[in-house]
Amino acid sequence: MAVIAPNLTLVPMVSSLSVKNVNTTLSFVLIILVSFAAGALIAWVLFREINRDKIEADVSAQPADSASDLLDVLAAAGVLLNGSNTVVRSTTNAQALGLIQNRLLAHESLVALVDEARSADGPREVELELSSGLQSEPVWVSARAVKLADGNVLLTVEDETEAKRLEETRRDFVANISHELKTPIGAISLLSEALADASDDPKMVKKFSADLIKESKRLANLVQEIIQLSRLQSTDVIKNAQVIDLSAVIQEAIERNSVLANKRRIHISADAPAGIHVLGDQEMLTVAVKNLIENAITYSDEGKQVGIGLRKKHGVAAIAVTDNGIGMTPEQQERVFERFYRADASRSRQTGGTGLGLSIVKHVSASHLGDVQVFSRPGVGSTFTLRLPVAPVQTEEEDDE
Repeated sequence: MAVIAPNLTLVPMVSSLSVKNVNTTLSFVLIILVSFAAGALIAWVLFREINRDKIEADVSAQPADSASDLLDVLAAAGVLLNGSNTVVRSTTNAQALGLIQNRLLAHESLVALVDEARSADGPREVELELSSGLQSEPVWVSARAVKLADGNVLLTVEDETEAKRLEETRRDFVANISHELKTPIGAISLLSEALADASDDPKMVKKFSADLIKESKRLANLVQEIIQLSRLQSTDVIKNAQVIDLSAVIQEAIERNSVLANKRRIHISADAPAGIHVLGDQEMLTVAVKNLIENAITYSDEGKQVGIGLRKKHGVAAIAVTDNGIGMTPEQQERVFERFYRADASRSRQTGGTGLGLSIVKHVSASHLGDVQVFSRPGVGSTFTLRLPVAPVQTEEEDDE
């Protein structure tokens, strides 16, 4: 068999290529890749920014199954209704927003919008003020309804409540926080000067150092709760709602208070049966219950007991936290959920309380369409009750209908 010699002229040919030609080739390839990437990016942006009217026009020509599938990817609360205005399918955030009750729309204004969309040629949109579950404050929404080819109606609802509250909240918050930060910062400054002046007195150095540590912790707690409140306000509970077991929330909240409870020799007893579910954000609910328990521990004398109960009645889940502490007057109860308000300022200074804990609870309750109530008597104790709408449960038979 003949042996074929390797082509030894290949190396000289390759080596004869100039660096300039290689650079030109690489530049050409790079330009092609960049152009391709830019084109893909532009195409993606254009696809993402498709006009909502165009989407709804396409949806209106689709059968009910396609519109039902669309609900799975909607960011807004979505409801699909048949000719008798019965809910065929809905998103979880539509239930969390309180739009549905017994498979019907819970608000007459939304029913009117759906009826108007049935007789119109195109989609109908309106801004509405809706009652909001257990709380007295209304919910502001932007609602849009479009009639589908099969006669069903697709209703989408955007919660605009937080946007309307945001500006007023920011103004009040900035005014309050600027005042609250001055206190620990001023105290740290004065204590630092006193510490420097008393450098030759070990007893005073020890005292000023302890006070300085206390004020530093107070400032750190204040900043932490400000950040926490800011995060809570930026979280869209309705869009990201999940089914939450309140028993797990309570157990986690108790665990987060275990160190403080042991320090003050407070016994925590809980009666929290499993199986009571709500729609919402688990971390936010845990923070709210944790704050209620922490408040009960802080305002109870050492060696006392704090009780926690969980009950469900008439579609409402109630978490009650009871202490045998100092209690509050009616005037204090009216203001206890205000930012930076402290029912007992002297005790707050001792414990490092910021006055933000209960305001965070109020915010969490409102964002979950619930409320928080307080019953208290001076010298007897207080009971704070966080009430939340129970998550609607659909059976397999209902889902198949």
